[in-house]
Amino acid sequence: MDVDDLDWQFGRLSGVLMRIVDEVLDRGGLEALVEATREREDWFCAVGAVRGLCACGEFERAWAVVEPFVATGWQPAVRPGADVLLRWGRTSQALELARPGAGERAAYDAWRDYAEVLVEAGLVDEAIDVLARRPRDGRTLWTLITVTEGRGRDERVLELLGPIAEAFRRDPEQPGVRDPGDALSAQARVLERSGRVDEAIGLRAADAAAKRGGSTVDDYAELLAGHGRIDELRELATGRERYVAARPYVTALENLGRAAEAEVYLRGLIAARHPGWYENPLMELLIRQGRFDDAVKAVEHTFDDLYDGNLLQATMVLLAEQGRHDQALELTEGRSPEFLAENDAFWLRSNRWWLMGEAGRAGEAIAEVEALPADEVDDREQTIAWLLARDGRIEEAIARLRPLPGTRAATYLAELLVQQGRFAEAIAAVPGVAAQREEERRFWTRRVEHEEPSWSDPGEECHDDPWTSPDTAPWQ
Repeated sequence: MDVDDLDWQFGRLSGVLMRIVDEVLDRGGLEALVEATREREDWFCAVGAVRGLCACGEFERAWAVVEPFVATGWQPAVRPGADVLLRWGRTSQALELARPGAGERAAYDAWRDYAEVLVEAGLVDEAIDVLARRPRDGRTLWTLITVTEGRGRDERVLELLGPIAEAFRRDPEQPGVRDPGDALSAQARVLERSGRVDEAIGLRAADAAAKRGGSTVDDYAELLAGHGRIDELRELATGRERYVAARPYVTALENLGRAAEAEVYLRGLIAARHPGWYENPLMELLIRQGRFDDAVKAVEHTFDDLYDGNLLQATMVLLAEQGRHDQALELTEGRSPEFLAENDAFWLRSNRWWLMGEAGRAGEAIAEVEALPADEVDDREQTIAWLLARDGRIEEAIARLRPLPGTRAATYLAELLVQQGRFAEAIAAVPGVAAQREEERRFWTRRVEHEEPSWSDPGEECHDDPWTSPDTAPWQ
């Protein structure tokens, strides 16, 4: 088992994607995941197999699946392995597995995992002791409040957080404490969850006014919104912090049944030309109210903008989410020559084909694609395959995908095969980690030798790209 390959797969979310694993498991393909783990040494297949086996109470088999990964000393396997042992009733073995072996020099992840396993074993105070001895950086503080949530230890946690937070308030530049501003957020979070909301809000207000801890204004606004404190929130949302507080204020008003006030507030900001792109939250608010025509009208003046303020695609996506595909399709038409010249024609076409596929007009979209020269359609064969699948022609889509090179096409092929219940075939269609790494290496070699470097690469594109989901357009 190659730990370097495991690190690459884990860090890149590659190999067999978790969404494929989840779908296989949901459709009854547990044994295919167990077999794939043995044959491919694929970590995400192992994770799915372990989850499925534990759900069936087959802890011995689950341990047999995860143990080869644990035996390598690879840290990401420790927590799943310990969880299996805990559920199997082997608490001492789980704690021994999770206990970091290199003292203070052990990685943060190892101490986090150990604390979590202690808590799951019922040793909450011991977990707090472990974290209290660790460097007081933001990661440790957030682990502390996460593992203790709902465990009846809030007062003890506050005793630890209070001195750190107060020291930071006195001297933000104090030596020896990394990321101490996180103590402010952590302290407020624990106060809130323990029922001391007024105290949390008071501290947040003071920290925000003094501009301590970086993003405390954002946190303060969210805290106010979460507890319906409209008066304090309105003060923020109508003052110098309006850009930060606008969305929480609108959400709070809407939650209180005062959507009309939220609309008046946003329209006022837009009319006053305050910077901040308030058209987008206004559009979202109107769509949530079912006022689709009003939503489009509120933002249509941005549709031919050439830069970041353009809300054309955001509007189409929101309309599509409401099942209004035909209305979204209308927005692809009538764009200005300047917009079409500045923006890639492929972008507008691909969105049009996606919407047609979702609207039950996949056959029309296929005809449009096939009528264009092949070099004018990005990923032409995969686009047609997606449309075929949306048209219910799954076998034709599979036939289109089989000869296509690359991980993205193979991943989409796998998802279609999973839908057909062909689990082993689906997993086998996805290139192994070594092959995916070689694909990425060749991509970057070509970039360096022949073209300017790109910010994206095949690894990123195949991680969680809707290209590979049968339920969304491959070009989105």
